[in-house]
Amino acid sequence: MKNYLHNEISASIETKQRILEDEALLDTIAKTAAACVEVYNKGCKTLLAGNGGSAADAQHIAAELVGRYGFDRPSIPSLALTTDTSNLTAIGNDYGYDRVFSRQLEGMGQEGDLFFGISTSGNSQNIVNAFESAKAKGITTVALVGRDGGKMAQMADIAIIVPSDATPRIQESHILIGHILCDIIEKELFGNGVSG
Repeated sequence: MKNYLHNEISASIETKQRILEDEALLDTIAKTAAACVEVYNKGCKTLLAGNGGSAADAQHIAAELVGRYGFDRPSIPSLALTTDTSNLTAIGNDYGYDRVFSRQLEGMGQEGDLFFGISTSGNSQNIVNAFESAKAKGITTVALVGRDGGKMAQMADIAIIVPSDATPRIQESHILIGHILCDIIEKELFGNGVSG
């Protein structure tokens, strides 16, 4: 049992170490944070979506922004498109599950907003469709993905690709990156900024 625990924790650390040592990837995360701050400075919002564990990540990140991350400050507008069961079931029933996020973006997204599509494979069709809707509305797209980035990495304005093929390691890294983005956004908008 202890060997198993050691191996799992070591694998998670190794994935994060690969992120830490990849200067281009760190630059992409910093670029994403800057894009979010720019969106908020223009009075726009972020929207997020994913399936399964990635849906939970979307909700987690949105909650950190709307509520608080590290300190008390005004609420930051962010919306997870994974939470409204009436929307999800109505759209899924009437248009198909592949449209559950794109349809919501058509109604709630505005030019100048930023949409995060979260997927370990980068090939979730409902996120791919959401990217198409976002592009049509002038919404910046960020793919938070793993493996080779899939279709989403090719479509997105910015692609953050976790260097792993293991779903658990990708998801663990996604929430780390999400927390880093929330921290930078909060400090840049309402704190003393982030140095370095």
